[in-house]
Amino acid sequence: MSNTTPTTTGATTTTAASPAAKRTPAQPTGATTEATTIGTTTIDDSVVEKIAGIAARSVAGVHDLGGGAARAIGALRSRVGGQDRGQGVSVEVGEKQAAVDLVVIAEYPVPLHGLADDVRSAVIDAVEQLTGLEVTEVNITIADIDVPGEDDAKAEPARVR
Repeated sequence: MSNTTPTTTGATTTTAASPAAKRTPAQPTGATTEATTIGTTTIDDSVVEKIAGIAARSVAGVHDLGGGAARAIGALRSRVGGQDRGQGVSVEVGEKQAAVDLVVIAEYPVPLHGLADDVRSAVIDAVEQLTGLEVTEVNITIADIDVPGEDDAKAEPARVR
């Protein structure tokens, strides 16, 4: 019987010869880590969110990502000069797999089922190619559609001329 003590920290499991032996440092919450003979690579959940968000936005027919409140905050952030590429995206990342949830605003009159299939394919391809993680599922909620000219029609005329 060997005298080893398994320990788990973050997404990394190590086996130490004794409690006093050196252990892998704790990783940030929600990070996936790959250990090699010459070091470790850690991919944080926020990176996977950004990759998924960029891939989803690249699909023709996607107007934006996120629900009403997230889009309002995103609009404010873009006016200041930043962009939240993870807006409307949440992920669960394990050691070798990831699951992605997206909230999509579609452009009218794009067929929604076809759009969802295209977004799903783009996200799976991007996440798997860039991170090496297997994507087990991509859940898509189409929360709204953007109708061209609809925002212009809702604008109220100026009260003072």
